[in-house]
Amino acid sequence: MSRYTGPKWRINRREGATVLSSSEKWRRRPTNPGQFPTLKKKPSDYAVQFREKQKVKRTYGMNETQFVRFYKLALKSEGNTSLKLLQMLELRADNVLYKLGFALTRAQARQMITHGNVLLNGKKHNIPSTILKAGDEITLKDKIADSLHVKEITEKNKVNKVPTWLTLLEKGGKVVAEPVRDDIDKLIKERLIIELYSR
Repeated sequence: MSRYTGPKWRINRREGATVLSSSEKWRRRPTNPGQFPTLKKKPSDYAVQFREKQKVKRTYGMNETQFVRFYKLALKSEGNTSLKLLQMLELRADNVLYKLGFALTRAQARQMITHGNVLLNGKKHNIPSTILKAGDEITLKDKIADSLHVKEITEKNKVNKVPTWLTLLEKGGKVVAEPVRDDIDKLIKERLIIELYSR
């Protein structure tokens, strides 16, 4: 699976939002990336839609093929397509682990899962893109959960509130319901993404 390993600030500056890592220091240089950044001109409708899609895709650490697969799943689902897309992105196993506070970033949560350090409903699980459903329980293996590194992470994340659609357990958490729109980042304009793929 491909993943981005380049400069995080470059991506944050390109998208105008903190999509990689959690540091806000990139805002010291809010211009476009590059040695000679071009002046920002009024973008076209397509450019606005494309940038929104790129921002969300990079926030959840996905490549284009994966993102299109999620869009097609949302399209087949009943109800509001844009809301379904966001719900499926939020219910990804790596995002759930991140939201529970056991990782500082989604990339870190994804690594913990791919390295086989996570149990899903009591069974070993190593697929970070799995879409969880209400009732699913995700936990860290005892060896990892009791490690000093994870304890430091959970201590740092105590200031972050766990979403209402999740229940925090001692070494993991449980999905109690699907997230509603108010539980998801309000800066995301999901309608633009649907418009882009509907062209």
